[in-house]
Amino acid sequence: MELRGLSLIGSETGVAGGATFHGFDPAKQETLSPAYHSASPAELERAVQLAAAAAPAWAKLPGRERNRFMRRVADLLDAHVSDLATRAAHETGLPVARCTGEVARTAGQLRLYGAAAEAGDWLDARIETAQPDRKPLPKPDHRSLLRPLGAVVVFGSSNFPFAYSVAGGDTASAWAAGCPVIVKAHPAHPGTGELVGRLVVAAVKELGLPPGTFSLLFDAGFTVGQTLVKHPAVKAVGFTGSLRGGRALVDLAASRPEPIPVYAEMGSTNPVFILPGALAEGAAAIVDGLHASATQGVGQFCTNPGVIILERSPTAERFVRDLGAKLAATAAAPMLTPGIVGAFRQNVGVRSKQPGVIQLVGGESGDPARIGSLPPCAAQPVWFETDAATFLANHGLSEEIFGPSSVVVWCRDRAELLIVARQLEGSLTASLHAGRGELAAQAELVDILAQRAGRLVLNGYPTGLEVSHAIVHGGPYPATSDGGRSTSVGTRALLRWGRLICYQNFADELLPPELQNANPLGLARLVNGQLTRNAV
Repeated sequence: MELRGLSLIGSETGVAGGATFHGFDPAKQETLSPAYHSASPAELERAVQLAAAAAPAWAKLPGRERNRFMRRVADLLDAHVSDLATRAAHETGLPVARCTGEVARTAGQLRLYGAAAEAGDWLDARIETAQPDRKPLPKPDHRSLLRPLGAVVVFGSSNFPFAYSVAGGDTASAWAAGCPVIVKAHPAHPGTGELVGRLVVAAVKELGLPPGTFSLLFDAGFTVGQTLVKHPAVKAVGFTGSLRGGRALVDLAASRPEPIPVYAEMGSTNPVFILPGALAEGAAAIVDGLHASATQGVGQFCTNPGVIILERSPTAERFVRDLGAKLAATAAAPMLTPGIVGAFRQNVGVRSKQPGVIQLVGGESGDPARIGSLPPCAAQPVWFETDAATFLANHGLSEEIFGPSSVVVWCRDRAELLIVARQLEGSLTASLHAGRGELAAQAELVDILAQRAGRLVLNGYPTGLEVSHAIVHGGPYPATSDGGRSTSVGTRALLRWGRLICYQNFADELLPPELQNANPLGLARLVNGQLTRNAV
């Protein structure tokens, strides 16, 4: 496919004229062609009006038809995986193999969410039949389910050019829920976004769906995204990125005459607790596993382990020295963009000057005098250590540094470790390494961590997210903007794009098929408190 550098407005291609920008290869330090043109105000308005016009049709589109469309997009991704992965590798510095695997994950998400749309169980259809003879008052007939919100805006992420971008999880779950989508492409990988976007448009045309099913808008700055969030025809927003960016969108959406939900995945430190018994049983294996988790993708994962909590002991100190040696031997690798590596260097520089904080591993990334010898976009691990008292007194140490950086927090004893656990901010994950003999005594710690994270990991590592029906990828603020009441991964992600509606005493022929007596779609429904697929 030829890249044209223009937005995709439904089934039409935009025009040149807006402010331009380019993709950039951080590994080769090369500007990539073509130039990308920011969407004009007219193009943005056209995209929103198309989406708003498509919303009623998508809300009524049977789940099997949504599934058919999403399977077709997945098939097209699979068919073009080589071109997609190659372009993404150039625009992100990520290995081609990683990008290839991410295309497969994205296709798998589309198929999983499409199947959930067809099954329909996510709608949570409930029926309470009438009891006209009940005393002292008759009981009315109540029937409720989730209905699509309408046009959804999705912001592509920098670190996942496929799985959290144009046809990624937010987009796929919104389609599955019956919502058309406008994607604000991430400027770090515009060519990748355009390639995926053209495949989506091809699927929309092939299946005869409304052109407003999908639009893709480019922007050199922030104007397009801000305008989309403020537009009265937009009904919800999905975002993956920084705390600053997510919070700005949340505040913008809340200031509208009609506030709308913003499901933002933002900052997460993903604490890892390593108990004495785990070190006694397998310190070397934990060194290898934690190192692999913390350096995967140059630390540019939302689940990067950013805080490591241990009780101080000779064994624990030896473990940290061994881990530090392995981190120090890790070669520099390119980060996603010059802006991201610049922010990383600035943030580790600030942290290195904090009282009570010791730089455990620095490499050249943490030494301003030696940064010049690194490739311009490259970074090495920069880890720190501090004691629990310093950590608890300095909120900045609880904030995420996006990239290969973590802080080891030394606790004097179990009591202090529990104090640290209680004071942690919300995270996507919390991990616990415990020996066999310690497991039975961890109920209190597990209960604390369950209040602070959306996914708990036992004797494992937070990176590596399996997409499944049961997975939770969310957590209390600042991990997400909604306090951890939703997930952006897994079939529960569909719930974000629906609102509850109840029909009272309605004639059967006026009800949506999901609530009709005959149950024509064969859904699992809660009828008078009993889950059943039978007719009423």
